[in-house]
Amino acid sequence: MREALAEAQAAVDASEDVPVGAVLLDRDGGVIGVGRNERELRHDPTAHAEIMAIRDAAERRGDWHLTDTTLVVTLEPCVMCAGAILAARIPRVIFGAWDEKAGGAGSVYDLLRDRRLNHRVEVIAGIEADASTALLRDFFSTR
Repeated sequence: MREALAEAQAAVDASEDVPVGAVLLDRDGGVIGVGRNERELRHDPTAHAEIMAIRDAAERRGDWHLTDTTLVVTLEPCVMCAGAILAARIPRVIFGAWDEKAGGAGSVYDLLRDRRLNHRVEVIAGIEADASTALLRDFFSTR
């Protein structure tokens, strides 16, 4: 989570993007993908931290099947990111802060554990939640 928090801070430093960071880990805990919000930098509404980390890992592996990985992200994934997590077959997501307005992993929606879908994800929430929340609160307090 520390690396995801560093990515979140880098999003602000690089382009004034909302501070969300993500890392994708292989089964041994090695980092195979990193991402941060880059919507402002890329002028791309899909450039969320999770999407960027998934793209990075899939490119490095040469395979979109990320079945033996764990995604660590500072903020609960939104519905779009939850869809990408499901599509990539990522089995586990660990996140820091809940997103009570747009969350897709348990707060507003719970797509990652929806029994109607063909893939379900283990969700672990609240890891470094205070640090994740503080980054977001500080960012939005200056805007």
